[in-house]
Amino acid sequence: MRIEEFVDPVINKTWGELGADIKLSEKKVEVGLGYPTDGFAEELKAELARFLGVEELDVDFRFLRPKQRSFADVSRVIAVASGKGGVGKSTCAVNIAMALEQQGARVGLLDADIYGPSIGMMLGVSPDLKPVVKEEKYFEPIKINGIRTMSMSFLVNENTPMVWRGPMASGALQQMLLQTLWGDVDYLIVDMPPGTGDIQLTLSQKVSVDGAVIVTTPQDIALQDAVKGIEMFRKVDVPILGIIENMSTHVCENCGHESHMFGSGGGAVVAKKWEVPLIAQLPLSLDIREKMDSGDPIVSRNVQHQSAGIFRSAARKISANLWGSKPDLPTISLVSD
Repeated sequence: MRIEEFVDPVINKTWGELGADIKLSEKKVEVGLGYPTDGFAEELKAELARFLGVEELDVDFRFLRPKQRSFADVSRVIAVASGKGGVGKSTCAVNIAMALEQQGARVGLLDADIYGPSIGMMLGVSPDLKPVVKEEKYFEPIKINGIRTMSMSFLVNENTPMVWRGPMASGALQQMLLQTLWGDVDYLIVDMPPGTGDIQLTLSQKVSVDGAVIVTTPQDIALQDAVKGIEMFRKVDVPILGIIENMSTHVCENCGHESHMFGSGGGAVVAKKWEVPLIAQLPLSLDIREKMDSGDPIVSRNVQHQSAGIFRSAARKISANLWGSKPDLPTISLVSD
């Protein structure tokens, strides 16, 4: 079997189709993939060995960082959106950003919810910590756990309401987006406000948005709004990288009974009908809520937690699906030892 015929388990396409950078020698295999593999390399190595029919395999994986730029030094812009509020969109955005960073990517996180910014609290940023301003024009992003972040919550008092009309909010988004010194970033995760309004249009008009992730719950009203989000991004030619169904189930801490408090299967139905991948189903979890409220996201430290594993898998699928939507020509070469 040829290695380029190996079907990548994350994206279900062959490495030849995806344009993996494969270098072969008598002693070693080197594979460059378009998504980061830290924490997943051993599992991927085992899958590859089974495919090739060998017991042992010396293989190194490396991350093929995106070469094209969405804007400035930012390679890829990924919007995390929802049709309505209260479905856990910001929670997903924060944990996905952290998961991508842990897996080997350089990540930025922009809180685009001008009226209800929450990234600061979720990351445990002190209300007194403000971004440094350079040349009276540019913001230095605040770095948390390796992630470069910017939010309206860093610029105003947490109790100050933003009583602004749409054009003012759009102007604030443009300033945070384009006047932040993001540096060399592989993925800029944008936590969008709920709905399909001015902020969404401003983002799509000002920079190249490479993909969107839709967060929903299984209940009918949330799914109806999720469909509106899918259609909105399609109208501006932004591919949907996946759907995350949050609060899918609830498991009783006392008896272990699993219940579907907001319905079941809705995310899968929408995914199938609109031909987009369902990349995660997250439980209604007290642990997740407590961690986010305390500024210590569940992905940051709880390596073995089930929900942390789901977020890491979702992040890997998002980056892989983005790579798969823009494949390069395959590169396979023989190298001498």
